[in-house]
Order: sequence, then C-alpha cells, then structure tokens
Amino acid sequence: MIELNLPPYNINIKNIDGQRKIFDVLRRKFIVLTPEEWVRQHFVHLLIDHKHYPTSLLANEVALQIGDKVIRADSVLYDTQLRPRMILEYKAPHIKLSQKVFDQIAVYNLLLHVDYLVVSNGIDSYICKMDYENQAYKFLKDIPNYEEL
Repeated sequence: MIELNLPPYNINIKNIDGQRKIFDVLRRKFIVLTPEEWVRQHFVHLLIDHKHYPTSLLANEVALQIGDKVIRADSVLYDTQLRPRMILEYKAPHIKLSQKVFDQIAVYNLLLHVDYLVVSNGIDSYICKMDYENQAYKFLKDIPNYEEL
C-alpha cells in the first residue's frame, strides 16, 4: 500500500480466505484491505493514538437513512451523550478530494448536524468547523485534540 501523510501505527494485516485483510480496532474484526480502508485505519489511529479520541465514542461505517436509501458515513465521532459531533469521509489516496466529496459529506451532515467535518485521502486532509449560527464554516489547519472539541 501507498505511504500516507498520516502517522504510522502497528498495522495488523492477515491473509484470510485468499484476501488481504486489515484489523479494524473499532469494529473489532478484520476488513478487506482496500486503498480506502488503508486510509480509514490510519486516520482512526491518528485520532486515537495522537489526538486522544476515545475508541468508545468512534464508529466506522455508520448507516444513515434518506427516505428508502441507506448510505454509510465512513466514521462518526459521538459525544458522551452519543450525539454525533464529527463526520469523517475517506477516499483512496488516488482519489482527488473534489467538490463531489464535500457534497457527499454535506448530505451526511444534513442528517447528523455535527460540529466538525473531515475529508481525507491520506495524502490531503481537510477539517472544517461548522458555525450554524452564522451559516458559515471555518477550515482548520489541523484536526483538534479531543480535549479541544
């Protein structure tokens, strides 16, 4: 897999049933290793190991329903009352973070109404703090530590 602009961690990869799989600490199981999953696992470990986000408040592949359609947010951070606080959307490293990606996470936010939106392809990452009162948002230079949320 490609080297990312994210901190390394002790990666657990196994060949299971002829497929390379990576251990997902949040789902507590091995997941097929795709380029997007490579980014997700690195980013989740950044949040946990470097930004001190509690694993108990993070979830991967969160199902959301819009009418009859079920969509999935890549990762969601909750507060201690289990209210969504942050949506994270990952793309494979070769995928450009275009307006389409930002539109996708904006749709998720119509349902969850979170304080922070994050998109990353492991090479580039964008962190946005929402300001609903002024109907605005602010891009941040770095993802905040959990204590700063």
